[in-house]
Amino acid sequence: MSGDDPVKVGLLFDFDQGDGGRYYADGFRLGLDEVGAEARLGRPIELLIRQADGLPGGSAQSVVAEFQALVAEGSVVVAGPSISDNGIVVREVADAMEAPCVNYTGGAITRSKWMFHYQVGSLEEEPYLLVDHLRSTGLDRVAVLHDDTPVGHNYGLWFERAVTERGGPQILRRDAVSPLAEDLEPAVRQALAPGPEALVYLGLGVAARAVALAVEACGWAGPVVANSALMFGYSRRDWRAGWDGWAYVDTISDGNVARAALRQRSKAHAAGPIGVAAFDMGRLMGLGLALADQVTPADVREGLERVKRLPAAAGKQGTTMGFGQWDHAALKGEALVLRAWRDGHNVEVDP
Repeated sequence: MSGDDPVKVGLLFDFDQGDGGRYYADGFRLGLDEVGAEARLGRPIELLIRQADGLPGGSAQSVVAEFQALVAEGSVVVAGPSISDNGIVVREVADAMEAPCVNYTGGAITRSKWMFHYQVGSLEEEPYLLVDHLRSTGLDRVAVLHDDTPVGHNYGLWFERAVTERGGPQILRRDAVSPLAEDLEPAVRQALAPGPEALVYLGLGVAARAVALAVEACGWAGPVVANSALMFGYSRRDWRAGWDGWAYVDTISDGNVARAALRQRSKAHAAGPIGVAAFDMGRLMGLGLALADQVTPADVREGLERVKRLPAAAGKQGTTMGFGQWDHAALKGEALVLRAWRDGHNVEVDP
């Protein structure tokens, strides 16, 4: 690679993007431009895009193959994947290949020496926010449905830990359901049989649609809370009505100044968590490239660890981004925000 060759950055998508990843890539490019990455490097940055058919609907092998292809094509760092199940798989491959990668999943378990993590949600922390919300609203008995996947079981485990540490609410039932289920009426009827005051859904999000349809079929009007799965509502307008009034965990806040500044450049990217994440990751990785001694995978890994206290567009005002040695979690501060879908619109709610 000569000093005039483009610096190659890989974008790894682990499920069908519809637009081939263009929306995310455009947001990522906005972030690179915001920190003047190309000017600081003195070289152009080329984005290489690969789309895999990953878990839970596809295979781990597909994600591994596309990640390896990006590295073989010369990517000095890769952004993605976005689903924790796939992040766990890529973590092992990134370490074996000594290829830096920044995933944007909800799982801290994806982090490693070569795998960095921009947290779009948190399997470990979201349950605490939900438990605190339930307790603050006086709901003492709940039933829990979670995906029958590593992500879902981890959510369920951490929800139970949060309940134990906070002293409630009481979990009357906890059941695992298929992450791709279309009909969950029997599971929801079983969950509601003991008489919970609230229903909790934890998972990747596809099954949240089936839960909503089942709740309606059962004629139950009680409150439902969910993890960050309901972020699907940004792209699936037809799912929002079923989630009307549900409190859930998101990563965007109406009071974040950096997000407001992004809105002046791109309303589309400031409107939802994935657009904000793409912008933040472009800035984060652009600075990592600029702070690297050389543009090699090993140096870029160290460059990422030199990024400190970069104001994040995600989270509440004051949330920052950065890495360090043995610290591969990007977002610091109040990165998780309680929101709800109401009449087709997304609103921030008190925790």
